[in-house]
Amino acid sequence: MAIGWMTALKVIPWGDVIEATPGIVKSARKIFTRSQQAEEAATTPATAGDPSARIAQLEASLAELAEQQKASAQLIETLAEQNARIVEAVETLRVRTRVLIVVSSLLSIACVALAAWRLA
Repeated sequence: MAIGWMTALKVIPWGDVIEATPGIVKSARKIFTRSQQAEEAATTPATAGDPSARIAQLEASLAELAEQQKASAQLIETLAEQNARIVEAVETLRVRTRVLIVVSSLLSIACVALAAWRLA
């Protein structure tokens, strides 16, 4: 079973994964920072006296949330693409493993038959 995992790790396009990792980490940090700022902004009291200022603050908060949602969607899309590549690589590995099992079984049978023939 360990051989299967080692082969799986070799089949995965690690160059692509490593290349995309800094961008994913950067996006995740931006999303985290924005969500922290949004939480802080939500806890700060709005101007109680001026409704137009309060509306402007709410519109700014709504625009920020829309931006965060867009960034989150892009990050999820990138992660989904990487996941699809890994699943594809694992599927390729599964097919190769089955072929190797069949070939090794046939070779084993041929060796046993040859040994039996030589002994007879």
